[in-house]
Order: sequence, then C-alpha cells, then structure tokens
Amino acid sequence: LHVRSRRQRQMCIRDSSNSDYLSLVVRAPVYDAAERTLLEPMPRMSQRLGNDVYVKREDTQPVHSFKVRGAYARMAALTDDEKRRGVVTASAGNHAQGIALSGSIMDVSALIVMPTMTPQIKVDAVGNFGGEVLLFGDNFDEAKERASEIAQLEGRVFVPPFDDPHVIAGQGTIGLEIFQQASTVDRVFVPVGGGGLAAGVAVVLKQLNPRISVIGVEPEGSACLTAALKAGEPVTLDRVSLYAEGVAVARIGDETFRVCRDNLDEVITVNSDEISAAVKDIFDDTRAVAEPSGAVALAGLKKYVTTHGVHGETLAHVLSGANLNFHGLRYISERAELGEHGEALLGVTIPERKGAFLEFCQVLGGRSVTEFNYRVDDHDRARIFVGVQLHEGDQERDDIIVDLQERSYDVVDLSSDDAAKEHVRYMIGGRAPRHFNERVFSIQFPEHPGALLHFLKVLGTHWNISLFHYRSHGMDYGRVLCGFDDTENPAGDGSDDDFDHHMQELGYQFKEVTDSVAYTYFLKS
Repeated sequence: LHVRSRRQRQMCIRDSSNSDYLSLVVRAPVYDAAERTLLEPMPRMSQRLGNDVYVKREDTQPVHSFKVRGAYARMAALTDDEKRRGVVTASAGNHAQGIALSGSIMDVSALIVMPTMTPQIKVDAVGNFGGEVLLFGDNFDEAKERASEIAQLEGRVFVPPFDDPHVIAGQGTIGLEIFQQASTVDRVFVPVGGGGLAAGVAVVLKQLNPRISVIGVEPEGSACLTAALKAGEPVTLDRVSLYAEGVAVARIGDETFRVCRDNLDEVITVNSDEISAAVKDIFDDTRAVAEPSGAVALAGLKKYVTTHGVHGETLAHVLSGANLNFHGLRYISERAELGEHGEALLGVTIPERKGAFLEFCQVLGGRSVTEFNYRVDDHDRARIFVGVQLHEGDQERDDIIVDLQERSYDVVDLSSDDAAKEHVRYMIGGRAPRHFNERVFSIQFPEHPGALLHFLKVLGTHWNISLFHYRSHGMDYGRVLCGFDDTENPAGDGSDDDFDHHMQELGYQFKEVTDSVAYTYFLKS
C-alpha cells in the first residue's frame, strides 16, 4: 500500500492543500546547507515611514541568496538512484550557486548550464561551490533548453529554479522563521520572479496566522504574476526588464501561480528608480549591499506605505540576495536619487549672453545643481541639461518648473524620461542637420564578445548609423541608444517594413524612442 511511483508522489504533492504545504515546509531539511537568518530592524527607515520596519537578511546565506533553501530541499528529495545519476539545471546566478553548494554537501554531481554572457564573477562562484559549469546560449531560455537535453541524454535530474513543490517548501522556511521571529508582524513583502519565494512564504504565513498580509512585489518590466492574474492563468511576457535580474522571469510557474493566487493578499509593481532607491536605503540602515532584485521587496513596502497611508504597523521585507556585480553600483547610484524623488532633471533654454547662467541659478534659489550639460544652440540661445537636488519631492520640482516658466524660460521635465537618464545626459552637444530623417531606438545589448559585430552585420551594412551611445553599467546587458539615417529609403530597396524586420532579426530587445522628449529637445533635427 505504501509503494507508489515517483510520478504519483509528485502528483500528490502538486495537488496538496495549504496545510499539506505547511507540513512540507516544517519538514524541509534546509539547514544542512542554509542558515537561519536575522530579521533585523531598520531604524532609519522605521522613523521615516512611521512604522516598525524589519529586513530578513537572506543575503547572509552561504551563497548570499535565499535560493540555497529551495535547491537543497529539492535535492534532498532525490532517490539514491537519482543521486548517483546527478543533477542538471540552468541558471545565470543565485539558483546555480544553491545547486552547486547542495551538490557539494550531498556528494551529488551538479552540472549548471549558464548563458555565455554570464559575468565571470558568477561563473567562478559556481565553480568555487563545487559545481561544473557549461556555458551555452545567449540567454536563459537557450541555456535551459540545453540543460533539458542533457537531462535526457545523460539521465541527470533537472532541478527547476522555482516551479516545484519541494523548492517552494524550501523557500517557505523563510516565512516560518519570520513568524517565529516576529509573530505580531502585520505585513510581509516578498519579491516575485518565478514565484517560488512568494508562494512558500505566503502559504506558510496564511496557515500560521491568516491576519498577516503577504504582498508580492514585481518590477514593472517583468511583472509576470500581475499578467497571469489578469489573464487568469500563466502567460509569457513578450519582453522582460533585466535590471533586477534575479526576478527577470517571463512566465510564472504553474504551481507557483496557483499557490500565489490563493495566498497572496496583493501584488504591486515598482520601477527601476524605486528599486535603486531601495538599494541605497538598505545600505544606509544595515551597510548591506543588495543586488537590485534583493531590494525589490523594500521598494514595494515603501510604495505601499505611501499609497495606502499605513502607519504604526510592523512591516517586514525579504532582502533576497546580494550577488551584485560591483560596477553595477554606478548605475544604481545615479538612479537612486530619482527613485527617492530627491533630484529633478530638466531641459531648459537660456539666453546666449553674459550673465545668463548666473540669472538661471538665481531662479533656483540656492538649490544645489547636481548636473549641468551645455552647448550653444544658435547665436542667441542655449539649451542646457540640468539636475537639481530636491528636499520636498515632486512638489518642489513642480514649483521650480513654475518659477522658471514665470521668468520666460522654456522648460521640459526629463525626470521620468529613460532616454534622458540613460543616454542623452551624456550626449549634449548639438543637433542633426536640417531636414534629417532619423529614427532612434533604445536597444539592450548582451555584454559578451561579438554582440556589436552581430549588430553591425544585421543593420550596419543596410542603414547609416547617425547616432550611437553606449555606456557600461556592469550589468549582464548594456543599453545602447542608436539612430539611423534615412530609414525610409535605405541603401538597396529597403523600406520601413524592411527595417523593422531587420530589427526583429537582430534578436535584441529594443523599443523606438524617436518621440522621446529628451531626444527631441536636444538632438533632433
């Protein structure tokens, strides 16, 4: 009566009720590999928000991420035969390190397929934990396909990063610890990528105390759970933002969706600037340096408190990881002030005459200028790109704009213009010739050798590149702003449709920004 196939056992687990999941979490043997992490107070954030704010420090795990919990829980469920055959998975980051460490502890061969563009620091980390690395493909999907092929060919067990009951249970031990450390917590905020962490934490806390609200937080550019809830089932996003790489998932798992739908109270989204500001907030309070995905939950907590007027409650969020490429801090630092509404970016036209800059600064009323870019536009005027430090947020920014307009300055607000923040601020220097036909695109380049060559082969021999800006931010993907000359009549018999076809053929994520306010104001013919 007790003999059942592994498939039957898995089907039973997948059909489990919430109480069954609680039992699975309590019995999850994660502490052979993971640590019980602190639920640490954030005094500065608490005072600022008028609530008691706590951070769950999953960055202090041996792999600097919560992923080791689910990885070990899943591998502990392997049969003896499966352990002899070994495991394989695909990952560009934290899951890979969790599998590598778990394999080393259990003496199980662990092969991790990582995209070729994976930063060397992450490849080295997997090797240091005892994992075998195979670099394959330009993205996660290609790496995952190869990992699935290896599982079939070599008989290895594929260990998924999130959509597995044992993985969910392993991550759910975080919720169990939060309850043990602060049973009076009112709301818990968790980041959502594939949904394993959110599902595990939510199903546990709802069983232990239904009064506790559990709120999922997603980046706006990779909100796969939000899309699934709207559609009533998991859907695949056309594109995902890679800024918060650890939660950049195009499709939430089937089982994680079911559990999240039934147990999360709300799901909210945050933008890249808000995430950057949260990275800074975590550092200010704890001196921990979170990766962007690790700060997503705090960004959501701050936004939720502001929009819902929450006061006097106990709030907790999960700092899910700290595997950050150091050079990425440059980008985070630049965007943090905008995310905190502590800086305004403006385009302003001033007279081209002596004393004009002084007059402009006097209108600012002694406020600190954080950035100033200038080039003469014509003989009687100049257009400047200026950053101004704010102390009272958006209202102060609006007041500055009104003050400038009342003194007859032409002003555009660039604080929410991505092209301005990522490219144009570094390109102030003149316009294209008159009657110049140009289309401008923001393109994500994978940071690996050959990416630019591929770009030029697909597009550079068909259309004249009229504008190009790239700046490395230490991420897996770089952003390029690129303009093309005469796209309606390119060399040969091309057309707009032909151009769009080549952009699709390129295989890089892109969007047209020809109508960007920053581009129009400073660079357009």
